[in-house]
Amino acid sequence: MAKIQATLAIFKPDIMLHPSRVQKIQQLIEKNGIKVFRKKPLTMDVNTAEKFYGEHQGKFFYPRLVNLMTGGPATIAILVGNNAITHWRDLIGPSRSHRARSSHPSTIRAIYGLTDTRNAVHGSDSVESAAREIQFFFPELDYDDCVKQCKT
Repeated sequence: MAKIQATLAIFKPDIMLHPSRVQKIQQLIEKNGIKVFRKKPLTMDVNTAEKFYGEHQGKFFYPRLVNLMTGGPATIAILVGNNAITHWRDLIGPSRSHRARSSHPSTIRAIYGLTDTRNAVHGSDSVESAAREIQFFFPELDYDDCVKQCKT
């Protein structure tokens, strides 16, 4: 059963270097019935990146991830739609771009990702993560408010 959800999407600095690719991803989002509820540009400082990706602290890729996310502008977006979390995750594909190319070749990360870290986009993996991540970047908004506003 379809359920209206909100999810957080981040267009990472590696994809932001290619405006035509960003535009193609935005068109793909719209074509798949997902709406951009809010978006804003953001260049993360180290503190912001470390807090947001804190769950990965201690993992081998953490320093590279923080370095990437502080290396240039990103776009932070709230996406809404029927089963938006799963739908967006299906569109972006597996985190590891090289695996995505063989297992999910038509996904965003397979097409535009360069490495496991420079994989173009981020997507929340659950309602709980989406709520936390939306609150992190849009403290004036609440997950339930995003969903309610999109239903009206």
